[in-house]
Amino acid sequence: MSTTAIISLILAYFGILILISYVTGKEDSNEVFFKAKKQSPWYVVAFGMIGASLSGVTFISVPGLVDGQQFAYMQGVFGFFVGYLIVLFVLLPLYYKLNVTSIYQYLEHRFGKVSYKTGAFFFLLSRVTGASFRLYLVALAMQYIVFKQLGVPFWITVVISILLIWLYTNKGGIKTIVWTDTLQTLAMLTCVGVAIFLIANKLEWSVTEILNKDIFKSKSQLLFFDDVNSKTYFWKYFIGGIFITIAMTGLDQDMMQKNLTCKNKEDAQKNMFSMSVLLVIVNFIFLSLGALLFIYAEQFNVSIPVVDGKTRNDLLFPEIAMNQGLGTGLAVTFIIGLIAAAYSSADSALTSLTTSFSVDFLNIEKKELSQQKPLRKKVHIGVSLLLIIVVIVFNSLDGSVVSNLFKFATFTYGPLLGLFAFGVLTKRTIKDDYAWIVGLSAILITYGITSLPESMIGQYQFHWEVLPINGLVTMFGLFLISKKQTTHIDL
Repeated sequence: MSTTAIISLILAYFGILILISYVTGKEDSNEVFFKAKKQSPWYVVAFGMIGASLSGVTFISVPGLVDGQQFAYMQGVFGFFVGYLIVLFVLLPLYYKLNVTSIYQYLEHRFGKVSYKTGAFFFLLSRVTGASFRLYLVALAMQYIVFKQLGVPFWITVVISILLIWLYTNKGGIKTIVWTDTLQTLAMLTCVGVAIFLIANKLEWSVTEILNKDIFKSKSQLLFFDDVNSKTYFWKYFIGGIFITIAMTGLDQDMMQKNLTCKNKEDAQKNMFSMSVLLVIVNFIFLSLGALLFIYAEQFNVSIPVVDGKTRNDLLFPEIAMNQGLGTGLAVTFIIGLIAAAYSSADSALTSLTTSFSVDFLNIEKKELSQQKPLRKKVHIGVSLLLIIVVIVFNSLDGSVVSNLFKFATFTYGPLLGLFAFGVLTKRTIKDDYAWIVGLSAILITYGITSLPESMIGQYQFHWEVLPINGLVTMFGLFLISKKQTTHIDL
C-alpha cells in the first residue's frame, strides 16, 4: 500500500471516531464523562470490552506465541474465565452497592484515606506505564510503516496520536469510549477473520478444514503438564490467569469504569459473563491465526522479521499482511485493525486516568459544581501531556530497559490485589498510615524473589504466578499491621 493510502485510512478511521464522539458527547458533563449516566447497554459494553482486553501488543504478539508455546496461552485464557466469574459475583456487587465513581473509593470505606490513596496511586503508576508502553510499541510500528517515509520525527507521531485521542474523548469520556470500543473490536475481529480466510485460501484449505489438518494440530497443543519449571506449565498459566483477571480487570479502574456505566448490577453481570465467554473464543481464533501464519511462512519461505539482530515472531503478522501479496483487502484491514487495537487501549486509559486523578486525588465530586467540569478538562489535558512525555522517554531508552519498566509496573497490581483481598476476606482493620509501606515493600520483595539467581531456584521460570505471590506478600504485610475489628464492618 502507498503511504498516501495508509494516511487516508488513518484519517477516515479517526473521522468516524470523532463523529461518534460528536453524537455521544453532546452532553458535556462529569456525570457523562465518568459514568455515562449509567445508561450503557450491557451487550454494547460486553462486545467493546473484547477490544479493550486485546491491546495493540496482543493483536500482533499473541499469534507470535504459537512458535514457541503452541496454544499454551489458552491455559491462561481458561484462567481468565474463572477470574471473570469471581469479578462478576464478588467485586461488581460491591462496587454497585457503594455506588462508586472510582473503584478505589472502596479502600477508603474499608480501611481509610491512606489505603485509598495507595491503591489509586498504584493504579495510576501501572496504567500510565502500561498505556505508554503499548502506545510506544504501536507508534513504532506506525512510524516504520508510514511516517518514517514522510520524514516525520517520532515525537510528532506520538503527539498526533495523543491529540487525536484527546479530540474524541474530551467531552463524552467513558460514554464515547463504550461506543468507540465497539467499533474498534469489530475492526480487529474483521482483520483476523480476513487474514484467516485469505491464508487458508492460499494454502488451498477451506476454513472448516483448518482444525483437522495434521500440520495445524502439530502447532496447537493446548495443555502442558510435563515440566513444572517451564513457563508453559498448566497450573502456572491457569492460576496466574485467574489472578491477572481479578487484578487487571476487577481492580483496574480502566476496565471496571466501563462496567459501571451499565444501568444496574444485573446488567453489569450479564456484560461480564458474555464478555468472558467471547474472550475465550476470540483468543482461540487469534492463536489459530498464529498457527496459520507460521505454516504459511514455512510453506512459502517467508523469513521471520529480524530487528536489531533478534528474531521477532510478533512481527510475522504485519510482514505477511503487508508484504506477501495476499491482497489489498488484508493490508487495509490490518492497518485498521492495528490502529483499533492500539487506540482501544490508549483512549480508555486516558479516560480512566483522568477519572482516577480527578476523583481520587482532587476530590472533584466534593467541589462546587461550577468548578468540576473545568477541573476535569484541565486534568484530561494534563494526562494527555504526561502520556506524550512518557512515550517519548521510552523511545530514548534501550529496548530492554523499557521492557523491564513495563514488567515492574505490572508488579504494582499485586498490592491492589492484596488490599482488596484483605478487605473482602477478613474482618480485620489495619493501621491505615502504614498501608503504602506494605504495598511498596511487597513490590520490592516480589521483584527480588523473581530475580533470584539460578543457583538458588534451579531451572524454575516465573510466569503469571508472580501476581498471586505479590498479593499474598501484601496480605501478610497487612496482617502484621492489623487488629481484630470490634465493630461491625459493612463490606
